[in-house]
Parts: sequence; structure tokens; C-alpha cells
Amino acid sequence: MGDKKILCVGLVCLDIINVLDKYPEEDTDSRCLSQRWQRGGNASNSCTVLALLGAPCAFLGSLAPGPVADCCSSFVLEDFQKYHIDISLLSDHAQCSFPASVVISNVTTGSRTILHMNRNLPDVTATDFSKVDLTQYSWIHWEGRNAEEQVKMIQQVALFNRSLPQQQRITISVEIEKTMEPLYQLFPYGDIVFISKDVAMHFGFHSAASALQELYHRVKKGAVLICAWAEKGADALGPDGVVVHSDAFSPEVLVDTLGAGDTFNASVIYCLSHGGSLQEALMFGCQVAGRKCGVHGYDGIVEQKK
Repeated sequence: MGDKKILCVGLVCLDIINVLDKYPEEDTDSRCLSQRWQRGGNASNSCTVLALLGAPCAFLGSLAPGPVADCCSSFVLEDFQKYHIDISLLSDHAQCSFPASVVISNVTTGSRTILHMNRNLPDVTATDFSKVDLTQYSWIHWEGRNAEEQVKMIQQVALFNRSLPQQQRITISVEIEKTMEPLYQLFPYGDIVFISKDVAMHFGFHSAASALQELYHRVKKGAVLICAWAEKGADALGPDGVVVHSDAFSPEVLVDTLGAGDTFNASVIYCLSHGGSLQEALMFGCQVAGRKCGVHGYDGIVEQKK
């Protein structure tokens, strides 16, 4: 990898996290155990984890720095800087609202319930991406969002890669988390494709292994398809046709599952980008995701650094 960075493309938002000892009943007045602000968004969270693991990384996404959103954007920018994440590629939209999520975190069960609002902040486009100096990056990861534009971005990277020897090419990974038909066009564009348990179940599968075996035809030749399945661990399938599995590594006390999937993705990317095998990457991803579930936020995961 040398000094090249890992770039994550997707959402950054503000998470307002309300910690309760039980999920509130409708039409009641509940007192929170605690409340905190946290920088959120899948790609943004993955950058945090990569930075904590020691990987140089950058984020590409949209920001709303206007007068109404100034407090939120200042908090988010300062938090990016805290983790030394390169944000020089941020796309500003001054007249837009800053996206935010209200999160209900149940410390008794570890569940997280998310209410997301994104009124008018656009996702980055292929035109925005065309300004990226691709020579700076060894790996680019896309959080599946505006898929048609993201396909165009990936095609730019594929064109760039054609002029390079195999060992110098940028690795492309995509995450398909939401059960939205337009996102499924991303399947054939990743060298590494992450699909969520929700997507697998949407297609009618009840295990990660069965989902991988039946959906693998959607990815391109030579790609790796990965599916994490919460407390059942994670599976991966590569071009050799062998399903690789890792058990989950549950914390002693389940505290906070918010961002566990983003942690898993980032940890797998980190391990693979440092020469780890698919089996090692799956196990490392499950270990770090398990550690994350035992702490609030992300700072506690560094003990699992590879």
C-alpha cells in the first residue's frame, strides 16, 4: 500500500443517541440514561474504524455548512479532524439541511432503533468524483446510495486501473445494505461486495452461506461476496467456490450495536488491504465488530488492532 490511502464514499450525518434501559412505550415520557452526539453515516463510521486501526484514510461525501446547519457541521468537521481523516474532498452545499439520525439505544438488549432525516442534501456525483486524484488511493469503498452515479464513479476507477499492473490497481469494494432495487446494480462492480443480512433475507435466504451461494452469480468474475449475520458471525465466498466462515465474538456485555456493520466492513477492508487472507479478514472483522458492541462509540476497539 505504501503511503496510499483508503477512500470511503457515502454519507456523513449527525447521530443524536439516546441511551435508555428499555425501549419506550408509545405516548409516554421517558428519561434517558444518557444522550450524546456522534458523527454517523456508514462510510463516515468506516473511516473512523480504519483510522483507529492505523490506516490512512479519506472521506468523500456531502456537507451542509450553511448558517442553520453550522453547529452540526462544525461538530462533524472537528470529529473528522480528531481521527486525522482526510476530508479535503468534501462537497459543500450551503443551502441544504444537515442530515441527522435520532437513535434509541437500549442497553438491556443492545438494540438500536434509528430515525433518519435527510431533507435535501444531495449525494456526491460522478462529476464530484472526477476531481479525485486516484493516484493517492489503494482502495476505494462505496456505501451503496445513489447507485447510478456510483456506477459511473466505479467505471472511472476501472478505466484508471487498466493502465496499471495488477499489483498497483485500486481495489474496489461496495456495500449493499438497504433493500432497495436500484442498489442491486452495484453487485457486478465490486472486487469485494458486502451485503447485509436484511438484503439476504429480502431475497428469501435464512443464512449467510445460502445467500452467498445463490447470489454469487450477480458479482463479477473473481470477486468476493461477504455477508455478516449478527450473532451468527459472517461468511464469504470467493472465485474458488468455497464458503469461508467466522463465528461472532460477542462481548461480555452487549452495550451498543450502532455501527457494528460499518466496523465489520472497515476491519475486513483493513485486513485484506494489509495482505490478510479471506479467512483472517472475516475473523478480524468479527473480532473488532464484537469489541465495538461492548463499548459506546468506537474508541474502545483499538485493543483489537491487528
